[in-house]
Amino acid sequence: MRFYEFASAIKKPLTPDQAKIQGMKNQVKNTQKAIKAEKARQKIRNGQKQLAAI
Repeated sequence: MRFYEFASAIKKPLTPDQAKIQGMKNQVKNTQKAIKAEKARQKIRNGQKQLAAI
């Protein structure tokens, strides 16, 4: 590997303000994943109820 291949992998530490924003973005992403998973569970549960009713 060459030196320039390593240069892009090195990141400077975030300032406290940047870290706060990044944390909020991560929290939004995690919440969106949780909502998507819960909607899928509810859809499966409703499908199972319909099959049981038949």
